[in-house]
Amino acid sequence: MNLRHAREILQQAELLVPPEQVQAALHKVAREINDSLSDTYPLVLAVMGGAVVFSGQLLPLLDFPLDFDYVHVSRYGDARQGGAMRWKVSPDESVKNRVVLLVDDILDEGHTLAAVQQQVMSLGAQRCYSAVFADKLHGRVKPVQANFVGLHLPDRFVFGYGMDIEGAWRNLPAIYAVKTQDAGCGIQEAAIPEDIHVFPEQGENPESRILSPES
Repeated sequence: MNLRHAREILQQAELLVPPEQVQAALHKVAREINDSLSDTYPLVLAVMGGAVVFSGQLLPLLDFPLDFDYVHVSRYGDARQGGAMRWKVSPDESVKNRVVLLVDDILDEGHTLAAVQQQVMSLGAQRCYSAVFADKLHGRVKPVQANFVGLHLPDRFVFGYGMDIEGAWRNLPAIYAVKTQDAGCGIQEAAIPEDIHVFPEQGENPESRILSPES
């Protein structure tokens, strides 16, 4: 990836969710978490690196005390297709007897979130919740479902708001999709929860193998 290539990718991409609707989804998730976890003093674990933007903007919207840490398990790397997972920072014993909230950018196939959730529970967590900014709709069975979801996205390769494309553009305030469907994805429009209005101008209606930590 170089500067010219990164800019070409963005120029050729399709805007799926503009910044104001990203923020509406963010605040929706924060309200739901506040309603559900305000009395639990949870340990919030951000799943790096995709959750860096989502978790950074979510935490100031939570109105209760919490502890914060992170885990890092890589699945995509710089490739546009999913690959083997590798632990970089795994959960530790600080989760024992805690209510844990996992925060991730997107629930795609679900293997990454399932691996983290299984490890957290195996270390003695009292309960484990998960919040994802986006849930991708691809019609395949997922090993885990998120408790809190900002919005739903079509089965396309998306980037922005923490999600990267070949390592770039995590910093975008909106969500884009590549127009070339080289991953065999569909082309349906984004589906957003009923309390978030999106894309009026388009006139559209809107347990597999789990990884153990490396030694």
